[in-house]
Amino acid sequence: MKILFVFYLPSGGLETLNRQRQAALKDYQCEFLYYRKERTLINDHHAPVYITNEDTEIKRILTKGNYDVVVITSDSGAMPRFRNLGYKGKLIYELQGFGAIDQARRVLIQIKPIITKYANGLLNPRTPYITKLFKELFPTVPQFNFNNCIDWTQYSYKKLPKHPRPIVAWIGRIEDNKNWREFLLIGHKLVHDNPNTELYMFEDPTLSKPEERYKFQDMIKRLNIGKNLTIHANVPNTEMSNYFSKIGESGGFLCITSKVEGAPYAPLEAMSSHCPVLTTHCEGTETMVIHNETGKYYNIGQIEDAFNQAIELMTNTSLREKIIQQALTHVQTNFSLERYNMNFKIMLDCLGLT
Repeated sequence: MKILFVFYLPSGGLETLNRQRQAALKDYQCEFLYYRKERTLINDHHAPVYITNEDTEIKRILTKGNYDVVVITSDSGAMPRFRNLGYKGKLIYELQGFGAIDQARRVLIQIKPIITKYANGLLNPRTPYITKLFKELFPTVPQFNFNNCIDWTQYSYKKLPKHPRPIVAWIGRIEDNKNWREFLLIGHKLVHDNPNTELYMFEDPTLSKPEERYKFQDMIKRLNIGKNLTIHANVPNTEMSNYFSKIGESGGFLCITSKVEGAPYAPLEAMSSHCPVLTTHCEGTETMVIHNETGKYYNIGQIEDAFNQAIELMTNTSLREKIIQQALTHVQTNFSLERYNMNFKIMLDCLGLT
């Protein structure tokens, strides 16, 4: 069976997901189509990858590929487009996240006629607000909700020389939803408490707007944390386990400040590398983080709460070790390649594809 996965560009969590499900879906022949790329680096998918947004090229790919099913992430317009280009197989519309909840509702209402007409199934990674909206707006379309997958061995803990200073890390785009301002404020408070604290921010500068980046750089100067902050741009995903291992071993943690997330990969990667996670209640993390069991939550906008949770995570040795071990077990059990493969097969069975 042949499957084509479609998304806008090979970057961020979606690119990671595609590479992970290629590893999971060994019983199928997977291929990937992105409309564009905005950086030279494309991580190896171990499968054919196409990059084009031209109808003639997409038609050629669809015709040559003769796919049994096409999974389209976010781009609802691709469904009528692909039908007009001659594709006759099954279409699954997938949402991995859609910004703010109110925005997601507005967009889904707008595209409801397209989804109702063209989608053979709807897929999401158990993100609560997406699951709720799917049930409310598309009661007649088959729906499938299961966790994404990760080959945790790719991100397993690497024994490295212990870094002498605690590292607090953040991953994302310099944009409002990722809430970089809040991370800088939390980092400022942690640095004030311990001037040896190092702040790492991992980002893709090609995905930020110039005016947002100006505000970002201005805030760093105003908070006077430039000497503590290191920006890591476009780090290959294959190197992240080294960073997460280093951060965890330093006594630090990954801090997620997002307002809304669909199903982020950063916490799963960190948890696989013995790096604990402190995060906001941003919907998609609820399947990954259980407070004081597999990670920690803080109340968004409350810097004092974030600071207190961070200090406990860094100083309460027994709690920290419990979180690290239980987080790893949680990833291995509930986000495994094997479980994803099983759930995907059940979905295809329900759609009459096996």
